[in-house]
Amino acid sequence: MADSKNINVLDKNLEECEIQEVLRNGTDLREYALQIDKGIKEAEKNSIADYLKESENISSLHNQIEECDGILARMESMLMVFQNDLGSISNEIISLQKRSVSMSVQLSNRQVLKGPLSSFIEDMAVSETLIFGINNVPVTDKEFMVQLAILNQKLNFVKEQDFKETKACHDVKDVLEKLKIKAVSKIRSYILEQIYKFRKPMANYQIPQNAMLKYKFFFEFVLANERNVAQEICNEYIDTLGKVYYSYFKSYASRLDKLKYEETPTKEDLMGIEDGSKGGFFQKSNLKNKSTIFTIGNRGDVLAQQLEAPIIVPHVQQKTKYSYEALFRSLQYALVDNGCREYLFTTEFFHVKGSHAQELFDRILGKTLSLLVKNVENYVLECYDSLALFLCIQLINRYRWMCHKRAVGALDSYWDSLQSTLWPRLEYVLKLNIQSVRECDPAKLSNKELGPHYITRRYAEFSAAMLSLSEQFPSEELSNLLLVLQDEVHCFLLKMAAEFPQRIQQLIFLINNYDMVLSILMERTRDNTKEAETFREQLQARSSEYVEEILSPHFGGLMQFVKEGEQLAEGDNKTQLAAMEKKSLSLVASFSTGWKQSLEEIHREVLVSFPNLVTGSGLLQMALTNFVQYYHKFVKLLTPNARTQLVNIHVIMVEIKKYKTNF
Repeated sequence: MADSKNINVLDKNLEECEIQEVLRNGTDLREYALQIDKGIKEAEKNSIADYLKESENISSLHNQIEECDGILARMESMLMVFQNDLGSISNEIISLQKRSVSMSVQLSNRQVLKGPLSSFIEDMAVSETLIFGINNVPVTDKEFMVQLAILNQKLNFVKEQDFKETKACHDVKDVLEKLKIKAVSKIRSYILEQIYKFRKPMANYQIPQNAMLKYKFFFEFVLANERNVAQEICNEYIDTLGKVYYSYFKSYASRLDKLKYEETPTKEDLMGIEDGSKGGFFQKSNLKNKSTIFTIGNRGDVLAQQLEAPIIVPHVQQKTKYSYEALFRSLQYALVDNGCREYLFTTEFFHVKGSHAQELFDRILGKTLSLLVKNVENYVLECYDSLALFLCIQLINRYRWMCHKRAVGALDSYWDSLQSTLWPRLEYVLKLNIQSVRECDPAKLSNKELGPHYITRRYAEFSAAMLSLSEQFPSEELSNLLLVLQDEVHCFLLKMAAEFPQRIQQLIFLINNYDMVLSILMERTRDNTKEAETFREQLQARSSEYVEEILSPHFGGLMQFVKEGEQLAEGDNKTQLAAMEKKSLSLVASFSTGWKQSLEEIHREVLVSFPNLVTGSGLLQMALTNFVQYYHKFVKLLTPNARTQLVNIHVIMVEIKKYKTNF
């Protein structure tokens, strides 16, 4: 249609051009119209001739067009059929898709159900292997343990399903019940057999206990499925082990008691009682392997290298005698070893903890612990050995700590009972010793020498021992009692010193005693103890006073002159100082003739007075130092005339060097 429109437009343009051309040339329109009409008629004739000429082709074309219409009509009919077929196929595809989705959901549901259902069937079904294993395999066989675990699992599962009213439980319930009864019966027989092994004389408890721990699941199974049998087993174990432990410790304690020293301290063996008193312990202090009750010696080894040493075997060491604390250590260490092992075994095997574990432990060892506490109570009733009591207290502290390291606190109440028995007795005995020192009358004592007193020596040894033993576990109560004892000893020393008529004798006595106490304390304890500091201060004060006293008989005039001269010099009394020249000349003359002999006498007197050479040497050097200081001051106070007659200081220093010692 677009082409025909273009042709029409073109023809119209040509006609307009022709018309314009005719008008421009002046041609006659009529003639031109006739020409046009003539041309049209000729064109018509030619067109008809051409049509007639092509009539056959046109007819053929018409026939072909009709045939094509028929073909197209048939194709249209076929396509309609195809369209209908495609529609039905689409419906079928949708239907198949829906069925596929449905089948996929069903498959998924079945797969989800398959696992639990398979597990359910597996947990519910009782196999021949299980029946054979429970009925015929020995309990010590590994296979029995495997089958027992499976049976336990099935019993728990059936209980759970029975609670849900699952009908399948009725099919296997009777079989499982019979298997359970059989398993419990075999386990009961085996465990009781192991328990009865404890009753054999000289039995090693660890062997049956280790065997029971190896099969601890047995008791767990019985506890979960037959509580009456579990209670029977538990009661049988408690009864058997309770009797075994009681018998063992009763026998062991009795045999240990026979190894104790026959000679023991009495009420007469107190710190303030003089050596050689009638019935006193010190008359027998030289017994073999026996130290006094105030000297620690090697008794402290029970807290160190002997703390975890093997226990004493009475029949092997029946000829050896021991102090009470050594026997106490052996007995308590045996208890710690057995008690800790027993507690750990009961918690693991019987599946108890906390208060239940403590209750079970007390039922097993309660009677034994009461026996041991009673034995200690009987001992302390007549005990006057403070060191033994305190060593036992320190052993308790260490063994309690050892139990806690092993995660066993079941013996704490037992340790508390022992502490409450030992501490009051220790306080009582300490107060008796304090009282004995307080009531000691120096006037009635036969020993009145200037050297260290026996009470001082006892106190020093005892105090050093108690302080060194309590370093790891200090006690405020003990510290207070030791301070009271220290005050009483100090008061006694002052009273004892007053028995000597001369002040220098009193000072020698006090220095010797203070020095001995300080030496022992410094050797056995830490440097910063209150006791050591107190006696150090007393020793320094008395030493300074002694130096003045020892110099006074030999150089008293010189010393008095220096003191008076310094007072006058401070008051600027030159007149009185000048008046002292005559006195100074006589002092110079007296000093020049006898100073060497005086130094020799001081040297001899100091060394004789003090048995401790180090102390004597120190006091001598202190005296010589004070002498030189007095001499320097004396020289400064002299007039030039008097100085010319004085001994040169260098000569004196050379002489003093002769008395220097290497101590």
